[in-house]
Amino acid sequence: MSSHLDPRAPLVLDTFELGRRPGSQLEVTLTVPAPADLGIELLGVPEGAEVELDLRLEAVMEGVLVTGSAYADLEGECARCLEPIHDEIEARFQELFVYDDEKRDADDDEEELRTEGDLVDLEPVLRDAVVLVLPFQPLCQDDCPGLCIDCGARLADDPDHTHEAPIDPRWAGLSALQDPKTSKTED
Repeated sequence: MSSHLDPRAPLVLDTFELGRRPGSQLEVTLTVPAPADLGIELLGVPEGAEVELDLRLEAVMEGVLVTGSAYADLEGECARCLEPIHDEIEARFQELFVYDDEKRDADDDEEELRTEGDLVDLEPVLRDAVVLVLPFQPLCQDDCPGLCIDCGARLADDPDHTHEAPIDPRWAGLSALQDPKTSKTED
């Protein structure tokens, strides 16, 4: 079977040293550039930024079990006030890559990850692990008040920010009666 994985790709690992001997292990520490779109819309790892990986590859009967952690810097913006966010992330994962020459049953999971020859592709595993630990709505601080709905001012910068209550247009004509500058006095 010919492989379509590029063995030189940063997130493709060669498991040849494990030799398909159950119980054999390989510890790997490496730094790779982040793939594009690693994260969610408002927060993620910038493309090309360093991602540190601490991995343990272990041969098991069915394939290669990869256990590891990924460490990277995050950039994005607050979901409430749109201020920039700079943070760090640690994403842990464990995934079994089934040997590609193992027979598949009809009811096997189509989404299972498989080796290609001796190669495994960590990109989908890394992507899933990072997305799962990111907050659904990232905030610059836990109690971020957001933006003023009337003018868009950042409420954290001006906690006492207020606007006069809007006047119902049906009653706007009556305000002239109340304002002494605009009301006319009869002589």
